[in-house]
Amino acid sequence: MTKDKVLERLLASKAVAVIRMTDAAKLAKAAAALRKGGVTALEVTMTVPGAVEIIRTMARDKEPGVLIGAGTVLDAGTALDVIAAGADFVVSPVMDTDMVRTCREAEVLVVPGAFTPTEIVAAWRAGADIVKVFPATSLGPPFFRDLRGPLPHIRLMPTGGVTLENAREFIAAGACCVGIGTALLDRKTIDADDWEALVTRARRLVESLRGL
Repeated sequence: MTKDKVLERLLASKAVAVIRMTDAAKLAKAAAALRKGGVTALEVTMTVPGAVEIIRTMARDKEPGVLIGAGTVLDAGTALDVIAAGADFVVSPVMDTDMVRTCREAEVLVVPGAFTPTEIVAAWRAGADIVKVFPATSLGPPFFRDLRGPLPHIRLMPTGGVTLENAREFIAAGACCVGIGTALLDRKTIDADDWEALVTRARRLVESLRGL
């Protein structure tokens, strides 16, 4: 899939499910529940044991329309590993120039992290396709609305502090999509193996973003 097509699908989905889990078997079940609920962009972070191989398997077996991304990618070497594994997009909580350059040379969509307006512009100028604003917990939707004025050309993805209740507010305020982790992948639900409840949570998220 070309980078432009990945970007098109990511913007259409409006939400990236950030998966941080230590149990590979449960991760697979959680990913299946998210897809069943309509969430099509799944990001497996490098904090997950065996993340690269999990991404390789998910990328190989993914259904049409599903995007598999790698998160918490901090350097160029890791970027190369996840790209070789088949990741459709690469996300980082920080801005690493070599990592961004590696993704661009491989023509893979890259989403480095930033926090301040200066960092956001620097990441964009370095070649970010989308800039991850992290942590967005203390910023809230008004921050993104304020940035729309001077920086309307920069695509922003808030992560950290995004919930089922406020995801729509972030998009309405100007974010191109949101990254949502624990608020979607509720620990109690997963510990209880209540996959239908996770399907329901995913559907709630998708429905909340419909029409934007």
